[in-house]
This record gives sequence, C-alpha cells and structure tokens, in this order.
Amino acid sequence: MCESWEVKKQLICRNLQETLGEEKLVSILKEGRDVKIYWGTATTGKPHVAYFVPMSKIADFLKAGCEVTVLFADLHAYLDNMKAPWALLELRVKYYEAAIKAMLQSIGVPLEKLRFVKGTDYQLSKEYTLDVYKLTSVVTQHDAKKAGAEVVKQVEYPLLSGLLYPGLQALDEEYLKVDAQFGGVDQRKIFTFSEKYLPQLGYEKRIHFMNPMVPGLAGGKMSSSEEDSKIDLIDSAANVKKKLKRAFCEPGNIQDNGLLSFVKHVLFSLFKDDEGFLVKRKPEFGGDSTYMKYQELEDAFAKEEVHPGDLKEAVERYINRLLDPIRKIFESPELK
Repeated sequence: MCESWEVKKQLICRNLQETLGEEKLVSILKEGRDVKIYWGTATTGKPHVAYFVPMSKIADFLKAGCEVTVLFADLHAYLDNMKAPWALLELRVKYYEAAIKAMLQSIGVPLEKLRFVKGTDYQLSKEYTLDVYKLTSVVTQHDAKKAGAEVVKQVEYPLLSGLLYPGLQALDEEYLKVDAQFGGVDQRKIFTFSEKYLPQLGYEKRIHFMNPMVPGLAGGKMSSSEEDSKIDLIDSAANVKKKLKRAFCEPGNIQDNGLLSFVKHVLFSLFKDDEGFLVKRKPEFGGDSTYMKYQELEDAFAKEEVHPGDLKEAVERYINRLLDPIRKIFESPELK
C-alpha cells in the first residue's frame, strides 16, 4: 500500500485528462482519509474492451487506498431514449455486473474493496424523488439540455427523460455518499452542471476525475454500435485477430491511433514495474524488443522502428491475455 499522500495523488491522477476540485482532493489525502469515488455505467450496449480503460483507472484508485463504488445506472439507461427496454434491464444489469467483475478479476483487482450498486435500489426512494422535483424547480431547460449534449442521444424533438438525466447523475453523488465522481471527459458538462446545482439543494460539490476519450481500435470513438470498432469481451481469438487486422494504424502516425492509446491507458497501467511491452519480430527485422516505458514505444513507432503489423500482433497477444479469464467465466450456462 502506498504511504505518502503525494504518491496516492500521483496514482489517483495519472493518465487523467482533467481533475476538477484538486484542492479538495489534497485536503482529504492530507487528512489521511480514504477518498470515496464512484464510477457509473448506464446498462445500454454490451461492455467491450474499451471498458478496460476505466477499469485500469479503478485499479489505480484501489491501489491508492480509495473506496470505489460501481453504479449500474439502470434507470439512466431507460431514460436515455429508452436504449434499454424496461423488461430487459434486470437481465442487462446482471450481464454488466458479471462482465465488469470478470474484467476486474482479469486485471487482478481485489473485488472485496469494491461496492456494486444498482441505480433503482435507491433512485426510486421518497427522498431521492423529492430531490429530483426540487432540482426541476431550479434547473433551467437550457442548462439541462446543454449538460446532456455529449452523453444523451440527440434528437430533433428530445424527450423529457433526457433532460432529467444530468440531474439524476448529480444527485447520485450525494446519495452514494462519495467525495468524487470519475468518468470520461465527455461527461464534463454533466460534472460542471453537478458542481453548479448540488450546492443549490444544500449539498456540497464533489471532485471530478476525467479520463481522456480513447479512440476506438478502428480509429474514432469506440462505440458499441459499430461492430468492427469494438472487440467484445467474449470475442474469440480469431475474432480479435480479424478486428485488429482492420484497425486503423498508419506507419508513424501516433495521433489517431487507437492501438497506441489502448497500450498507454490500459496495458502500461497494469504492467508490474519489471514488465515491459514486448514486440516480437523476425531476426531480419531487428528481432524482439521490449519497451519499459510507454513513451519509448510511441517514439519508436513515430520513427517507424515499429511496424503497424508488429504492433497489431503484440496488442492482439495482450488483449487475448486479458480476455482469456473472461471467456472462461462466460462459459457458464447461466451467463450464456
């Protein structure tokens, strides 16, 4: 366990794109108290390998001694243009829980330090419902729409439910009794909305940790709706190979490179100190090389010392290593 608050802060904040409320984080750490953080996921599409990005960050939080709550936002999934029909929600939550626990086990995260909560466990309570009404009396339609712009599916005639979404996400911070919320930088408008409106109900504003948006393996945002841009958690090794073959990976291009982002945000944060990223090559192409720091790999790729085909082969090997334990878990008849 890391001791000094500086070490903890470094672990908590590494690879993040932005932190809102850093002073508050420092004061909690100096107090010697464990930071309570929550990460929510709306149970809409199937979790895919991009979920390893927040998972490896959750692993960092736990290493830093934080208390982490994973929220399965089933109600939110329904409110976001009914992406998940009510009847399916219960099963979908079970699937998500099994998938996320399997992912965390595959990267060696101890589950006993995590708390799993379902949104509908408390979001239908009298107190929470009353707070939703209180929020609707102070939040403007303009602010609610703006807050959800990056997250809620945008349509010409938006449903009222999409406008409620940011308010519920803000209230979750209070009802889960956390110090901080973690999410992608696409949630930034919801986070600033929460910082503005929670104090109006007499609640304190929370810290917000934001991950960069990692490009999909095919380039662009990794999305559940684009079959080839995402590798499913239970994809076979042959499927992983097929999807990575199609991945956008231009020689020397480090800007829009989903493979390199995955290596940086997932693999390097999971490696032990003495473990590097191994690229296998035939002797005539320079032989195998191991990169101990992500920056070394990126520089080598930029100089075209690492060929896209070799990078793909290496990423494929590591992804399969992550997915193997998950595939095993999902062989059980119940999960099938």
